[in-house]
Amino acid sequence: MLLLQTKIHGAYLALRDRLERQEGQALVEYALILALIAVLSIAILQALGVNVSRIFNKVNTQLSAVAP
Repeated sequence: MLLLQTKIHGAYLALRDRLERQEGQALVEYALILALIAVLSIAILQALGVNVSRIFNKVNTQLSAVAP
């Protein structure tokens, strides 16, 4: 019985130590920030892409009207 209690206590201590470690916490935080920046960048580029396309179409139309 004592051996079983010792093994359970050892497993508990190992689990507690594993849960209390924060070695990878900074890496996860940086990964989340990077993912947020990537999503925002894609959204901004898509929104601006439509406007840039419209401007190029206007310029193309005006140049076509001027050229013989």
